[in-house]
Amino acid sequence: MGNLDRIELLRQFISEEPENPFNLYALALELQETEPKESDELFNQLLHEFPEYLPTYYPAAHFFAEWDELEKAKETFEKGIDLAKTKLETKTLQELNNAYQNFLFENDLD
Repeated sequence: MGNLDRIELLRQFISEEPENPFNLYALALELQETEPKESDELFNQLLHEFPEYLPTYYPAAHFFAEWDELEKAKETFEKGIDLAKTKLETKTLQELNNAYQNFLFENDLD
């Protein structure tokens, strides 16, 4: 299946199951390189409409950092870390913490 086929299939899934955050998440990941503006909109939609969907936080924070939205990236990491603690998702918490520390170091933030 080609990239465009996957994108169209994900768009179809989103229209059929708007309550399923995974389809938005998959499309946001798929479009990061080719359609960053749409990917940005999808990550924002996920964070706003599905704030309990933990998988969003890691790639969204990296995406925002890559596009020099450093405050937004910082906030996304912090919210993801808090959510992982609340959900007792220790592996995800560790991954987010490590990525967050690297992000702070690379961008000379604290």
